[in-house]
Amino acid sequence: MALVVHILACLLGTGSWVAINGVWVELPLIVPRVPEGWYLPSYLTVLIQFANVGPLFVTLMHHFQPGRLSEAGTIYTIVSLGALACVLLAFFWQATSVVGGTARSTALLVLLFFLSLVDCTSSVTFLPFMLRFRARYLTTYFVGEGLSGLVPGLVALAQGVGVARCVNGSLAGNASGTGLRAEYQPARFSVRLFFLFLGAMMGLCLAAFVLLNHLPAARQERAKERFRAQARVEAGAGLQAVVEERPMIGPTESRRLSSYFGTGTYSWPQVAYIFLVLAWVNALTNAVLPAVQSYSCLPYGSSAYHLSATLAAMANPLACFIGMFLPNRRLLLLGLLAVAGSGFGCYIMAVAALSPCPPLLHSHTGATLIVLCWVLFVGSLSYVKLMIGMILRDEGHSALVWCGAVVQLGSMLGALTMFPLVSVYSLFRSGDPCTTRCPS
Repeated sequence: MALVVHILACLLGTGSWVAINGVWVELPLIVPRVPEGWYLPSYLTVLIQFANVGPLFVTLMHHFQPGRLSEAGTIYTIVSLGALACVLLAFFWQATSVVGGTARSTALLVLLFFLSLVDCTSSVTFLPFMLRFRARYLTTYFVGEGLSGLVPGLVALAQGVGVARCVNGSLAGNASGTGLRAEYQPARFSVRLFFLFLGAMMGLCLAAFVLLNHLPAARQERAKERFRAQARVEAGAGLQAVVEERPMIGPTESRRLSSYFGTGTYSWPQVAYIFLVLAWVNALTNAVLPAVQSYSCLPYGSSAYHLSATLAAMANPLACFIGMFLPNRRLLLLGLLAVAGSGFGCYIMAVAALSPCPPLLHSHTGATLIVLCWVLFVGSLSYVKLMIGMILRDEGHSALVWCGAVVQLGSMLGALTMFPLVSVYSLFRSGDPCTTRCPS
């Protein structure tokens, strides 16, 4: 029956970010049909960070009123809200209204904010909830979190997202047009059906959470009573030991134990280093680089853009599978991987800055290189995030709450840095594979 619990934990993890990740991979179909155009990715990035009000509220409640906020009730609320928002998006994503004399996709932006609120809050609720189960199920949860990008990416691949061809302007019905222009091919199924699929995925997440709470097989895989004995303060040594697996404790004891942070394994400088790396890698993967993905890939063609989004999404769960069988928690190695991933990110950022005329523009090498950099960037930093999650899981409930809070803090700082660069100062320029002329 352990396999059933692994599947349920994976489904719960998949629901954590499947909605927003699905929106990202659907952007090539959404962008040409909304007034915001290619500014939409940067708007979406900022909406995600405004939604950090959710994890901020949960974190403050855990800190100042431990035990008052129902973890299960919060998860039921946000997952149900996410499913409802996806269904509403299916019918209203193209609705516009005039704001300040300009047409805006108000329904789309408002519903994307609610989806962001759901997914951001999952960072500080799903992870602490998984502490109720044996340690191996947290790794499965992270695999599911990786699949939250892969699954909608594969569906978008089957949908034919972003497939375009270059046609003569006059042949495309533009009498004044000269030269070539990009014409996107019709998708195999509509954006509406894609959003309904995302709603169904959120429904599966909700069903998985219900079963994890009530299925007898799931209850049998919860942390055992004997691990409670590990939770004691060693007054003589001045160390704190927390339960490896300790959800089955009373409310009073739970509040007392959750106020402690750390087993004494890591010094406070090491703890600060862990959280600094966690904030950095999440700033890059959740905000900084996604804001410029279109600029880094579109000059090489819509296929390069789509492949980079899909294959990078595949790299996330693959890194988690590798971490399941080859775990390595050495802080030096994690730091080196973070540096390596940042190096790939620097190349991506440089290509985006040079758009619409990046290096190796008219060769397959350039397209291959940018896709490979996206895959290695996401894969290496996903492994780092998984290992840090496993480290903090051993440090207890409070550490996992702070883990989610730091994830969102890093993402917010990255988004606040990129938004003015992309949307205010327009430092990045989009490339068109059909009309861009660059010097040889």
